[in-house]
Amino acid sequence: MNAIESLKYFVPELILLGGAFVALTLDFFLRQKKLVGEFALLVIVLALCLAKAPTQPLPLFFGMFELDAFAHFFRYLALGAVGITILISLGYSPLQKRYTGEFYSLFLFMAFALITVAAANNLLMIFLSIEFVSLLSYLLVGFLKEDPKSKEAAIKYLLFGSVCSGIMLYGMSLLYGATGSLELPVIGNALLGAPFKPLATAAILFFFTGLGFKISMAPFHMWAPDVYEGAPTPVTAFLTVAPKALGFAVLTRVLDMIFWNFQSVWTPVLVILSILTMTIGNITAVSQSNIKRFLAYSSIAQAGYILMGLAAFSHLGRDAVLIYLFAYLMTNLGAFTVVLFVAGETQSDSLDAYAGLSKRSPMAAAMLTIFLLSLAGLPPLAGFIGKYYVFAAAIQGKFIMLTIFAAINSVIAAYYYFRIIRLMYLTPATGPAFAAPSKALTVALWTLFLSVLALGIFPSFFITRILG
Repeated sequence: MNAIESLKYFVPELILLGGAFVALTLDFFLRQKKLVGEFALLVIVLALCLAKAPTQPLPLFFGMFELDAFAHFFRYLALGAVGITILISLGYSPLQKRYTGEFYSLFLFMAFALITVAAANNLLMIFLSIEFVSLLSYLLVGFLKEDPKSKEAAIKYLLFGSVCSGIMLYGMSLLYGATGSLELPVIGNALLGAPFKPLATAAILFFFTGLGFKISMAPFHMWAPDVYEGAPTPVTAFLTVAPKALGFAVLTRVLDMIFWNFQSVWTPVLVILSILTMTIGNITAVSQSNIKRFLAYSSIAQAGYILMGLAAFSHLGRDAVLIYLFAYLMTNLGAFTVVLFVAGETQSDSLDAYAGLSKRSPMAAAMLTIFLLSLAGLPPLAGFIGKYYVFAAAIQGKFIMLTIFAAINSVIAAYYYFRIIRLMYLTPATGPAFAAPSKALTVALWTLFLSVLALGIFPSFFITRILG
């Protein structure tokens, strides 16, 4: 399909792009910068309303993008993540001073970039889309220019990201050199046959390096704790879910369309990386005293669980990845929304700030408890549904050792999640009661809280819609 014909299927993305430029312009004229954020939220809602599921896969812009059910799922995921992040940012006090309009416009650009990542069907477009997301991420992490931690986090993120992007680009160049094409289906068909096995193996490893950085997969996770701690809290919440989810989208599409004939090569690698990622994340999280670093290592461990579904790579395994990502999005954003609220009241990200939270803010303590239990995978919450599916996919694929390691890691994770719950309910409060959260934070908290409960209690209603 040519560019002109493709535009009618690209309306939500064009609205996001136009809205980002309008938000930048409004920033010059509006003194009340919160209005720019509300405008950005309106743009996200409009894009969501106009995003229609395709009845059949549509090759857009001469086949560079593939708008199918898979891409459409991540379109909703990206818009939902950006919308919730903008909503909680409206109550984030460090943003009230300056640069607010630019902050919201960057998130609209980010929503556009994430959608193109999910739909990219061409090596060049995959690289450009991923780099677009990366550049926006570097800017958002370092957005608080007066904050030394924010600047340090942005520099570390940039250095690690540049190296991993270069390695992934080299893997892409090997594929192009061997096949003479940038189109994923063409490359997949050209790689059939034994002579290409050494080259394909090298390319797979280079892809795992580049995309492993994006999803904070061990051993490419070193950047995550420092970056998540130093970034503005709404940005940290966003980075733990949306870029990670879209990294899995690219990895799934690449494995499915290029390396499907080399599953015997990359499946053992993914099993090892899954075990390594969940184990490092969970064991290191136990000793953390900063809530953002604590949730950073928890996020690394969650990536390990998602890799279980990808390692199985059956129909059930791919469904499990989508369900887990959906549950994880709501749960982790909810946990970070409570973190943002508590940090605003105590001016601290230390775990000690959560001592006696049940007395100082019963609603925040109850909601954080639900989000932590969901991350631990306990029923009847969204996280349980996600873990049920990835465990089922691993067992169906006869990955018994992987399942055993995942079960052991789930026990370790439950220990450190209950550590926070114990602090909130069994430790005396160290300060006065908190004020009520802002209207924006209240809406975000209740939306995420009810979503986590609803997916856990009525899973079939959501799963049929997630999987189409």
